[in-house]
Amino acid sequence: MSTDGLSVDDGIRTLLLLMPRMVGRAKKLGVPADLQSLSLAPRHLSLLAYLLFDGAMTVNELAARLEVAPATVSLMVGELSRKGVLERREDDADRRRTIVSIAAAHQTAINEWLGYGAKAWRQALEPLTPAQRRMFVDTLLAYERALSG
Repeated sequence: MSTDGLSVDDGIRTLLLLMPRMVGRAKKLGVPADLQSLSLAPRHLSLLAYLLFDGAMTVNELAARLEVAPATVSLMVGELSRKGVLERREDDADRRRTIVSIAAAHQTAINEWLGYGAKAWRQALEPLTPAQRRMFVDTLLAYERALSG
């Protein structure tokens, strides 16, 4: 499909038809068998994605990235720690801080699960210039903001 001369209405029509298909395909990926019994919810995906791609971090760092209160992240981390998905340890530099990471036993399954989507995004984004990628990401963020209010 050529984007030359694409009107706003044509773009909207295309995206309104595309988005449900994308979401449907993402949902069909399903939760790996190793993780199904853990009852992971959509709210856990972003938290797990940050830990998978950026490594271990504090509850406050996770809260800032997820744009939620630290108490919200603490509840999620507690829940996932009890299920064995996450590990918590004291920060050696500051024992008041807790470092959170994905438990080694679930690292591979989570990597395969979230990695599939990352591979698809990489395939879509790599051919673009850095400026085009920035515009694409900024457009999705603007769309999300517009849906919120």
